[in-house]
Amino acid sequence: MAEKPQPVLVLYCPVCSLPAEYCEFGPDFEKCKPWLIKNAPELYPDLLKEASEREAEKVSEQLQSVGISTGRGNDTLPSGETSSSKHEEVKRLPGGKIKKKDKQEVIIEKVVRNKRKCITIVKGLDLFGVKLGDASKKLGKKFATGASVVKGPTEKEQIDVQGDISYDIVEFITYTWPDVPETAIYFIEDGKKVSAA
Repeated sequence: MAEKPQPVLVLYCPVCSLPAEYCEFGPDFEKCKPWLIKNAPELYPDLLKEASEREAEKVSEQLQSVGISTGRGNDTLPSGETSSSKHEEVKRLPGGKIKKKDKQEVIIEKVVRNKRKCITIVKGLDLFGVKLGDASKKLGKKFATGASVVKGPTEKEQIDVQGDISYDIVEFITYTWPDVPETAIYFIEDGKKVSAA
């Protein structure tokens, strides 16, 4: 009689919930690596080499950062920061690009279309914690025009208000949202950024 086939036991990764053989194709292979090194080293022998190289680099960095102590008991740098805080300041994106923080500023721009109709564009209110949907409603009610939240050419959301209200809007913004200082509001005139204050 034929032997009864046994079920295949598949080892699943608890991080990405894929079989361990497919973790490298999952959403975040970097998070899976520690678990794979510990539980499935035979599937990814290269990971063991990488892990040992990384540990060797860590040890060498620690040895280089340790210096002769001054006897005072503090191991901080002269500027008052520890050596590990410098690495945390830089936010790196995939591909080695460095992410820059957006400046907290509101930019108001007037765009003319069809030679007669004006649209006032307000960018950057969301950086001050203002919900753009609520802001567009308030702007529409205050100036009795249409106002909507749209995505701009840089894929950031902005508020489009119908009509030329660029100079009246500064007082309204600073009065309605006190977190937005008048010094942080700028106009775009003839391609130049001009302060509203």
